[in-house]
Amino acid sequence: MKRNHTMMQFFEWHVEPDGSHWKRLAEKAPELKAQGIDSVWIPPVTKGSSPEDTGYGVYDLYDLGEFNQKGSVRTKYGTKAELLEALAACMQNGIAVYVDLVMNHKAGADATERFKVIEVDPNNRTKDISKPFEIEGWTKFDYPGRGDKYSSFKWNHTHFNGTDYDAKTNRTGIFRMAEEDKAWNENVDDEFGNYDYLMFANIDYSIPEVREEMIRWGKWLIDTLQCNGFRLDAIKHINHEFIKEFAKEMINKRGQDFYIVGEFWKPDLAACQNFLDTVDYQIDLFDVSLHYKLHEASQAGKNFNLSTIFQDTLVNTHPTHAVTFVDNHDSQPEEALESWIDDWFKQSAYALILLRQGGYPCVFYGDYYGISGEHPIPPKKDAIDPLLHARYHYAYGPQEDYFDHPNTIGWVRRGVAEFPHSGCAVVIGNGEEGKKHMKVGSERAGQTFIDITGNRTDQIKIGKDGFADFPVNGGSVSVWVEASNN
Repeated sequence: MKRNHTMMQFFEWHVEPDGSHWKRLAEKAPELKAQGIDSVWIPPVTKGSSPEDTGYGVYDLYDLGEFNQKGSVRTKYGTKAELLEALAACMQNGIAVYVDLVMNHKAGADATERFKVIEVDPNNRTKDISKPFEIEGWTKFDYPGRGDKYSSFKWNHTHFNGTDYDAKTNRTGIFRMAEEDKAWNENVDDEFGNYDYLMFANIDYSIPEVREEMIRWGKWLIDTLQCNGFRLDAIKHINHEFIKEFAKEMINKRGQDFYIVGEFWKPDLAACQNFLDTVDYQIDLFDVSLHYKLHEASQAGKNFNLSTIFQDTLVNTHPTHAVTFVDNHDSQPEEALESWIDDWFKQSAYALILLRQGGYPCVFYGDYYGISGEHPIPPKKDAIDPLLHARYHYAYGPQEDYFDHPNTIGWVRRGVAEFPHSGCAVVIGNGEEGKKHMKVGSERAGQTFIDITGNRTDQIKIGKDGFADFPVNGGSVSVWVEASNN
């Protein structure tokens, strides 16, 4: 039996844009492995539209911090050489690396082009609100710093189906390309009528040469980095049939154990399930539904019924295809999808993703190491480390839930023979101090259990019948494990 796997999202939005992040990853790799983190999702490695760009304003897919373009050789996170050193350090420490891919759009074009567009209603992109007219759009990508190295493909307006800025009139809007019967891609999310368009110059996946180039690039990236997987950004805006084709090609290239997780940011569970069906379950999805339940619980306090925390979540219906997370770079304060889990509930939320059977949990760098910027947030490493320790050493075996009270819930992991002293009892409360009468097994009769989080100092003795009363403070979590192993 293998140890539990745990991922870390190794960045937050406000990481200092000083080019030192890849060095930081190389330095932290041994520490992460020691805490039981055996995979990292790293930010986009490709050149953005400026040295400060987080990577989501993607400019050149083949520039990994190697060419003097857009104001620097390095990306926000460092040079290509430093990236390769960081990946090598991860692999030496047994940490898999998943690279963030931004395939929805391109930004920071080298020149403008003139072409005809039709302006559409931003709230219903299927509704035209103008006749065709000419704009001057930033859609020409020549890559003067790289030339034809790695790829001679040069992007122009024919490769896109929408943009949001007219340089001729200095006006913003959502403009659909009007030449050659251009249309939004189907097989995308149906919000705003058709959610193909998100930002910048929108890539048109109905064009065969575009699909071929993007698949060629994905394979080149695998060869160049020898990474273990991809995180696909903004996939609800990308032709789902292309995502299916891309995933198949990458897995064929690297092998069945090549891991792909997609960001399908939609709390609607049915939509997530339909997407998994469409892509033949070749990829996992982040459990956005659970994130919003955790956020709601943190906002509502004792008025939230904890026994319902997993209802209508992906980890409940598809536990082997759900990547569970508490927060990420988009949900952190002041970002696009702000839905930050309050401090009082953060440790409980991490217990809910780290100590249960289902899901592939992802720890957020911003929670673990803190958030930088104008409004910094202190790290919660001290609160998360005991849970990582519990996940690595104790959270194994059959799971029995005691979700029978709105304000105090618990579960037991019975442990496995392969990992001596494994097994734990977890209790979470969002109201007053409480307790749960739970069975850890008659074979544990007489054993003493302690709370590995340090939130409680009691010593709990297991009864002859294998039961005990496991307490929890109000608005807190306790993780009870066998005392003899601590």
